[in-house]
Amino acid sequence: MSDLVIRGGSVVTPGGVTSADVAVTDGVISAVGSNLDTAAKEIDATGLHVLPGGVDSHVHFNEPGHTDWETLANGSAALAAGGYTSFVDMPLNSLPVTIDGAAFDVKLAAANASSTLDFGLWGGLVPSNLDRLEELHARGVLGFKAFMCPSGLDEFPMCDTRTLRDGMQRIAALGSILLLHAEDSETVEMLGGEAIAHGMTGARDFVRSRPANAEADAISRAISLAEETGCAVHIVHVSTAQGMRWIREAQTTGVNVTGETCPHYLLYTEDDLERLGGLGKCAPPFRTAQDREELWAMIADGSLPMVVSDHSPSSSELKRGDDFFKLWGGISGCQSTRQLLLEQAQQRSIDVTVIAAATATNVARRFRLARKGEITAGFDADLWLADLSHESVVRREDLLYRNPFSAHEGQPVRGRTVMTLMRGQAVFAEGRPNPGPGAGFVRAG
Repeated sequence: MSDLVIRGGSVVTPGGVTSADVAVTDGVISAVGSNLDTAAKEIDATGLHVLPGGVDSHVHFNEPGHTDWETLANGSAALAAGGYTSFVDMPLNSLPVTIDGAAFDVKLAAANASSTLDFGLWGGLVPSNLDRLEELHARGVLGFKAFMCPSGLDEFPMCDTRTLRDGMQRIAALGSILLLHAEDSETVEMLGGEAIAHGMTGARDFVRSRPANAEADAISRAISLAEETGCAVHIVHVSTAQGMRWIREAQTTGVNVTGETCPHYLLYTEDDLERLGGLGKCAPPFRTAQDREELWAMIADGSLPMVVSDHSPSSSELKRGDDFFKLWGGISGCQSTRQLLLEQAQQRSIDVTVIAAATATNVARRFRLARKGEITAGFDADLWLADLSHESVVRREDLLYRNPFSAHEGQPVRGRTVMTLMRGQAVFAEGRPNPGPGAGFVRAG
């Protein structure tokens, strides 16, 4: 007898949506089918969709060191409320930054103590830690993150081309992957410096200082280095259609490169930035309506396979001021990702299976998260039970972040979380977080 059977839901798999039961034994999906045997516990999912638990591979939960901005407890609870069951935390915005084994140990201890959800950790690649990559890999980082332009944090400097090449050779030898923030350093530093020198520090000035060609040029250089070194590369938060086209073209020649985008690039354009103010500041900045529509088209046809939040919170004070260049750059949004995408998908006649894949299946496959991201026998029973007929808006009073504000407030969303299950146990139900089974550290499979 199974421990749990979820009955009668519309189960979302890569192959489509089917009315089926899902049986769970010892936290693992044991069967998916019709009229499964009774179990010790049963959940009636009639009228609900059952999606794989989301996997957000791009969050900054800032612990340890900046718990006044965000905490692992708040961030993971927010994700659970939005239908997510696992995440991968970035190596910067916390202190110490995760660039050596000792820093990794501190962050792992914090996550084990506080996270509601299963998690992985990224390590950092910076000019000073080439000899520490192996120790980070041995501890279980899923891969490494580097910047091709200044990160904004002194403790996490950008990598020049030589450091990137050396690091990529070592990462390739480890069989790991490098995540890259791809904006051309020379371009953004020159244009940003000129704007500031002339007192041009508004929202539009900031956008002009980080033009689309800065991203495209950096992606092109990253692809060349990936081809040269044989290193797997993933471009984070792609904001332009041209950037994704470069990635797609490289894939056809055998380069191991992928990319992701974020909800804010699928919702907003540069015309929205003055209205949103500091809440909407991020890097790369919002782009054109044409970029937004082309990115959606790529999601629809599967050529842009991943959407992640890049949840990068701060205190509200850091988002206020007249000088846009001095404001904190980052958007709080991990709780709303799936519902925002589902509403837009409904408007654009994009199937729910596409959104499930982009927020779970494809992420888990790319980063080799064993037994995550799919509703099939043998996988962890990470499930989102959602009423997709429910329409609402993002409301500040619902947000579970340490600092509950977001650029997405007021945006229409689709889907009410009835229950989020991680390994068969509820981590969010009846409108509130649950203790759950205890978080687990996820390594690459």
